[in-house]
Amino acid sequence: MLFITIWPLFALICLGFGLVRFGFPDAGFWAAAERVNYFLLFPALLLSSLADAPVRDPEVLRLGSAAVVIIVVAAAGLWLARLVHPVPSARFGPVLQGAVRFNTYLGLAIIAMLAGTPGVERAALYLAVAVPLVNVLSIIALTDAAMMRKPVLFARKVLGNPLILACLAGIALALSGVGLPYGTGRFLELLAQASLPLGLLCVGAALQPAALRLDMLTLAGIGALRLLAMPVLAAGIGHLFGLGGTEALVLIVFSAIPTAPTAYVLTRQLNGDGRLMAGIVTSQTLAAVGTIPLVLWLLQAG
Repeated sequence: MLFITIWPLFALICLGFGLVRFGFPDAGFWAAAERVNYFLLFPALLLSSLADAPVRDPEVLRLGSAAVVIIVVAAAGLWLARLVHPVPSARFGPVLQGAVRFNTYLGLAIIAMLAGTPGVERAALYLAVAVPLVNVLSIIALTDAAMMRKPVLFARKVLGNPLILACLAGIALALSGVGLPYGTGRFLELLAQASLPLGLLCVGAALQPAALRLDMLTLAGIGALRLLAMPVLAAGIGHLFGLGGTEALVLIVFSAIPTAPTAYVLTRQLNGDGRLMAGIVTSQTLAAVGTIPLVLWLLQAG
């Protein structure tokens, strides 16, 4: 039953992969579609979901705290491993992103199918905490010591992220109690409806099977960490925080999904190892077809 619920999402990814291979609509479409989604549609989804969210709910506060602990524990473990086996920032950045970043489009689509609107609201709150954190950690991991000594430039990179800005605006509206008046909520909801299907198509279009030929051992290790170890860690920390039901589902799903395709864009922008990042994104997305239903079934989160 779980696989039947999830397979249409992966079918959209496969459709995007097939369309780009057939050259439809054209090569320029996909880059433009990613930009529209990243800068407009997806921020609209986050903002509309967060504006009326129950941010003062104790369960929500525990969910956000658990999300921070999971991400920080995983990142700290990788940084400790780096002390034992030093690697340059260009390579360490993709490794860290492969472990702690997540495909937001896929995660929200799974949550929407399994838990409906309440699940999407909880997921948006999770993202409000996790998106800024993983972006900051990713930039730090990709940045050499010289860049870290330029705090203004670093802050500009972080605060220029449209997802972070949307999360901050949504949380501010929720705390103020103003919400989205005069039809603005409905306007943003209409924009948001296009975000998830377009995002999944773009995920498929961005897959690079040729990148799988390199660093096979590294790809397998990072994939096991992201797709198997992280959801187990999430289940354990969720239990420690007393989370159940929808909150536990959100925590586990966002820890079990593959890394974000936008990690490749960030890696290229900061002069990281783009081929390694492309391989991580592709291998995890392909493997997730089998691991996500398995993990949710084993952890009884579905």
